[in-house]
Amino acid sequence: MKKILRFSKFFLPAAIISGILIIGGITGYFLLGFNLGVDFQAGLMQEVQFAPTAFSVCWTGTSNAILSIDRSNLYIVISGSGIENRTYTFSFSEYRTIGSLTGAMKQQLDELDITLAASSGNNSQWLHTQGNTYLESEIPYMAHYLDPESAPIDIAEVRGAMAGLVQGVSVQTLGQPRDRHFMIRVEDKEDGRITPDQITSVLESYFGDGAVAVLRSDYVESRFSKDLTDQVGILLGLTLLLILIYSAIRFKPQYAIGAVIAIMHDAIIIVAFVVWIRMEFNTTTIAAILTILGYSINNTIVVFDRIRENIKIYPDTPFIDVLNRSLSGVLSRTVITTLTTMLAVLSLFIFTSGSMKDFALALLVGMVSGVYTTLFISSGFVYFWETRKLAVEKRKKAAQTPAKVK
Repeated sequence: MKKILRFSKFFLPAAIISGILIIGGITGYFLLGFNLGVDFQAGLMQEVQFAPTAFSVCWTGTSNAILSIDRSNLYIVISGSGIENRTYTFSFSEYRTIGSLTGAMKQQLDELDITLAASSGNNSQWLHTQGNTYLESEIPYMAHYLDPESAPIDIAEVRGAMAGLVQGVSVQTLGQPRDRHFMIRVEDKEDGRITPDQITSVLESYFGDGAVAVLRSDYVESRFSKDLTDQVGILLGLTLLLILIYSAIRFKPQYAIGAVIAIMHDAIIIVAFVVWIRMEFNTTTIAAILTILGYSINNTIVVFDRIRENIKIYPDTPFIDVLNRSLSGVLSRTVITTLTTMLAVLSLFIFTSGSMKDFALALLVGMVSGVYTTLFISSGFVYFWETRKLAVEKRKKAAQTPAKVK
């Protein structure tokens, strides 16, 4: 027979520890607030990649010229009044180097004014543009490529470069460090709005002319960021409500309330961790919180199922003994499942970077909190409820029993 551990001895100390952690998290929130990511701030959002210029091109013709690039081809579409639309396709499989590609472009279109910066680069290293680009005569279109020998750029360097333009800039790493790919968010200021050209100019002055490829520029209105924040609150509220309804249908009300308290505890612990270490709070953080809530409620339901089973098997056993027996029975399953999952998450934490690394770190903290919550918080609440219920029943029974006459 398995040894029965006395988990109940730690219910009160665990409640005290949790209270301290929750108070610390609330204090941190009011003192420091969230380090809001690019998803929750109104302002300019610009996606950039630090890559050298392959070539620049201007259009000297009287018609209109549109350039677009995908993973296989470069297209130039010629249109205009009284001119038949023509599309020129340059395949990367046919023209494998930048020099051969630009040579073919110039051969077919005399109106193209092309300046080469790197003729030997491979076309597979190009950065692919989003949408179409109108070619102009005065402002050249810059085509960039990612040199595989380029050194990675640390996020601190980008923040340092942007500090010269404005304070409070949010920078997020996209992909691997060697991709040199970042999302920059500049918050709206009362003294004026920062433009995309200003961001590009500041970055080029720090990292070199022509070394910054702007992949996307968007302006996020304050109403959109507020709507996103409201939707997150509604999403978390609905999650708690649905779990409460499900647990109440499957178990008794005290189990349902215990389950909701458990996942609220886990959410607060993760938020407190994010606040104190100044991790960026973004949609990835929300995904981590929701993942942990699902993971935690699964563990809690397994424990509650075992308690319900053991109550039927040992109907005359005190509830505290049934509770300890149930927790001891699921301990090995809980620990093995958690450790196995943590190995996968740990590999994400070690071998990734940026928001994915933060996601993995939040998951690791949440998994530890989830096991602790299942064993001590949700079970402790149910024990407290049952103890109070038993005490009330005893008082009622004592009140209904007539006193003996001497």
